[in-house]
Amino acid sequence: MFADMSARLVGLMASEGLEYGDRAFTFNSRSAQELAAWGDEVGATDALHDALFRAYFVDGLNLADPDVLVSAARSAGLDQDEARAVVDERRYTATISDHWRTATQAGVTGVPTFAVAGSGVVGAQPYEVLEQLMVRAGVPRRGR
Repeated sequence: MFADMSARLVGLMASEGLEYGDRAFTFNSRSAQELAAWGDEVGATDALHDALFRAYFVDGLNLADPDVLVSAARSAGLDQDEARAVVDERRYTATISDHWRTATQAGVTGVPTFAVAGSGVVGAQPYEVLEQLMVRAGVPRRGR
């Protein structure tokens, strides 16, 4: 099953021009989610998410390792001492617990989940699937 899932992800990533490494392990990402909540708060959402994506999906690094998280934050242009404090002190545990509770109540069963106006899709999806989700939800088209 893991081999099938991995092959599907490799194909999806390639079709979107994204790098994807040969991951042999799955790691607990709870601390990375907490760090990302801080990144959202300080306006570094995209840069930090990109750094965490690269660390995990391209480089195969353990997102449960505080040093990996601090390095990702630094590469996203964030202060490494503050990142270390966020990780070590678990400052965003309550925030992520609330996110998980909301997701569970909404019936989310996997990640990523994309939900708009009562419709949704689960898992890594091609652009066209996400575009159709937006069309069904009546979201106006923007320039591409």
